[in-house]
Amino acid sequence: MALAIPMLPTPAGKCQQGGGLMSDAILVINAGSSSIKFSLFLERGESLELFLGGQLEELYNTPRFKAKDTAGAIVGEKQWARGQPLGHDGAIAYLADFLRGHLVEHHLAAVGHRIVHGGVDYTAPVRLTAEIVGHLEQLIPLAPLHQPHNLTPIRLLMATRPELLQVACFDTAFHCTQPAVAQAFALPFEITGRGVRRYGFHGLSYEYIASVLPEYDPSVALGRVIVLHLGNGASMCAVEDGKSMASTMGFTAVDGLPMGTRCGSLDPGVVLYLMDELKMDARAIEKLLYQQSGLLGVSGLSSDMRTLMDSADPRAKFAVELFVYRVGRELGSLAASLSGLDALVFTAGIGEHAAPIRERICQAAAWFGLALDPVANAAGGPRISKAESRIPVWVIPANEELMIARHTRRILKSISPGESQ
Repeated sequence: MALAIPMLPTPAGKCQQGGGLMSDAILVINAGSSSIKFSLFLERGESLELFLGGQLEELYNTPRFKAKDTAGAIVGEKQWARGQPLGHDGAIAYLADFLRGHLVEHHLAAVGHRIVHGGVDYTAPVRLTAEIVGHLEQLIPLAPLHQPHNLTPIRLLMATRPELLQVACFDTAFHCTQPAVAQAFALPFEITGRGVRRYGFHGLSYEYIASVLPEYDPSVALGRVIVLHLGNGASMCAVEDGKSMASTMGFTAVDGLPMGTRCGSLDPGVVLYLMDELKMDARAIEKLLYQQSGLLGVSGLSSDMRTLMDSADPRAKFAVELFVYRVGRELGSLAASLSGLDALVFTAGIGEHAAPIRERICQAAAWFGLALDPVANAAGGPRISKAESRIPVWVIPANEELMIARHTRRILKSISPGESQ
């Protein structure tokens, strides 16, 4: 399918026919198995400004598209009939047509992509080439439910717009600073030598929080901080001096906390039991652990924390209780890895919006000397701890897209004027 991602021929910063100035635009793409999220940023001097964003969902079932500007106004919306799948190819083509109409006064300079897994070799954002894409394809066994879909838009754009700069930003990269002992499994070297180790994920979210925490609380920004990225995918990270020291996620993004549909930490013996006693094969177990467990599996009702909090069903209540309990346990573990704790930060969907969950987690962590301010917590912060609390607690919105845009812009600026993008 021929794509037409817009890239206006007039160089950025030069006058257009109407006399105005063009801005460089950076498109950020986060492609999942059945959705594509996108954000478009404009260069404003030394900063980046969000121009619009949105997503295409249910690409293989009943596709729907929605885009909003920075004020929250809908600037594009469409729904396709059931049985008219777009797939990733069609979604990228539709997005290209949509963006063409909104980039009349701007120049699309680069595209940044969220890539779940960078393995041991990719510990920083990179300019994508066919060779690098080939390397990233070899990592698919480490992230089979994410990596193939992350790479699909990259291949499409390479085939149709080879001159367009594309940058890969990795969810694993932020955690490369962890000490070797925090990354290791107690397995024979014949196995760990093949890359079987703890990688950690949600790194772009943690990197963003580490980059902006000095604006909120400079007194703890370089100290020992635990960041709670609590959403449909949930994890926690111990950060010291702005660097990752330990994470709840390990070899895959199914490890650690119970999540919307993922089980979190599980005794490996359970997998052997499923194979031997229930005769489940690898694909059935994969579906169970990734799509049928977590809050959904425990409650039997929903993977959405909002639905569970509103429900009187005992199983829903237990699912919430289990989630809070596991966060509390991991909090103690991560604090031990830091030999202390100077601050907590909540982020992502549940972390930013579920005040009752924050309250319960903070109550369970009162033994740290943490004192929650109920009024500030109900208001959403940003600081939700009392002034006398030994541990300050913050709510900071996640912005992985901006982090990707910043990395992409840095690589774009590193290209010499005469060098082909």
